[in-house]
Amino acid sequence: MTGIEKKLPAAFYQTSNGKEPVREWLQRLDLSDRKSIGVDIATLEFCWPVGLPHCRPMTSRKGLWEIRSNMSNGRIARILFCIYSRHMVLLHGFVKKTQKTPDKDLDLAMARMQEVQSHG
Repeated sequence: MTGIEKKLPAAFYQTSNGKEPVREWLQRLDLSDRKSIGVDIATLEFCWPVGLPHCRPMTSRKGLWEIRSNMSNGRIARILFCIYSRHMVLLHGFVKKTQKTPDKDLDLAMARMQEVQSHG
């Protein structure tokens, strides 16, 4: 069977005790929201590099990128990721409530990215 190769396969960030925060966050969302976010992740996996409106680098945090997803009821989701070992490592997911991405979300993703890079 010949399939299209993923250019940038997704991987879930894993804590030292084996938890996967982004996977757990996704599982708490409605099925329709999970599906739309899943399509956005798959778009990046198969079509990388991808720019706006799907994805953009976080200019305030070097090495961090965001997947931009629209959810039901006009809500907006973001998944922050880094690229490590030719994978898109999904670091942190959240529903966006303000125009600017909160520093606490960016800082958490940065800390997780540094952890990924130091354990590689």
